[in-house]
Amino acid sequence: MDDFKQLFEERRSILDGKATQHREERDSWNAKTKELVSQRNEFNSEVRELIQLSDQQKQVREQMNQVVREKKGVRNEASKKVSEIRDKLRSDKPEEKPAERGQRGRRERPVTLQSLQREFSRLEREFERGEHTGKNEGKVMKRLKELNAKIRQMKKDQEAMGSESSENEELNAARKEHDEAHQSVQEAAAAAQEAHDLMIQWDKEVNKQRERANSKHRELRNTKQEADKAHRFYIVSLRCLHSIQDMMRARRSAEAGGGERPTARVEVQDLMSKLMSGDTLTTEELMELQRFD
Repeated sequence: MDDFKQLFEERRSILDGKATQHREERDSWNAKTKELVSQRNEFNSEVRELIQLSDQQKQVREQMNQVVREKKGVRNEASKKVSEIRDKLRSDKPEEKPAERGQRGRRERPVTLQSLQREFSRLEREFERGEHTGKNEGKVMKRLKELNAKIRQMKKDQEAMGSESSENEELNAARKEHDEAHQSVQEAAAAAQEAHDLMIQWDKEVNKQRERANSKHRELRNTKQEADKAHRFYIVSLRCLHSIQDMMRARRSAEAGGGERPTARVEVQDLMSKLMSGDTLTTEELMELQRFD
């Protein structure tokens, strides 16, 4: 009997050590789990804040894109106005005739109002002095009429050039309006691109923080599994420990004639019944179970 008692005591001591080890491992894993829950929740909170910042930049980008579309509309109108004025000037401008070439193929001097007037004055003086008579007189008269018609036409063209100058001013004003509209488009497009780039940057930060949160969540699942495993080992150790204690208690009861520590035994049975039925025991109750012998 002494050999059995010694064997039970050794087994009881081993199981008590195992139960303590598994309880400490479980508590350590539970503490790690709480720490990971806090870290995961912190990362998730940062993810939500970063998503809000990204959404804000997205709204800014959409607003600036709308401004770009509006500015492009203004620029298109200005461009259309420039084209219309330019086409009008081209249609009003008389066709330029190529300079006439002489008999030997040399390009003659361009005809100007001054050259026509000088020729007209010269022929008129010669005609008054009687230098052109006979058939030559008719030719001179015809030439004088041609020169007079050309002079009048050239004066009209010069007057038209004066009005064209005002139209050129209108064209310059339209071009300036177009350039200003184009500059506005460029600035709005740059602001929209800046908002887009910042939104992409926030999105990258969201992905980074989300991955960190997911990593902590994976660690959390592992630590919970380890805590649950250690807790199961702890429960098994307690059940084995109490089986040995029951056998030791039964042996002492037989030697003493029965009736030893009935109140303590009833309390142990109550706790073990709760444990076996799936109820959760407090750490103090579990430690109390481990202390009963």
